[in-house]
Amino acid sequence: MKYTFYDFEGKAVSYIDNDEIIYLFEGKPVGYFENDAVHSIAGHHLGWFEDGWVRDLRGRRVFFTESATGKGPVPPAKHTKPVKGAKQPVKTKGDQHSKKMKPPISSSWSALSGEMYFYQ
Repeated sequence: MKYTFYDFEGKAVSYIDNDEIIYLFEGKPVGYFENDAVHSIAGHHLGWFEDGWVRDLRGRRVFFTESATGKGPVPPAKHTKPVKGAKQPVKTKGDQHSKKMKPPISSSWSALSGEMYFYQ
């Protein structure tokens, strides 16, 4: 799995390269996937990844990828990706918190679209 995650303005915020860890472009590990669930490095359940979209706990769109499909807001034009910094090591992932129930899918953008999504 290899994706770049873009916010509501088309800014490349984070990426995943053939492993389960999500990194900011500066190289900081901030999250990971567990099946379709997105978790912070601390283990907090943040939302879901489906159809090329990352959604928050209320079903709103946080990020899109180049493979985003389905109904939703029109993705903006993508900005140029920043240069990737050296990946910082993942010390340990926090204990995984319970996964929330999926809400209905929303077609609107989340107020958490950006780096702040990973720090809630």
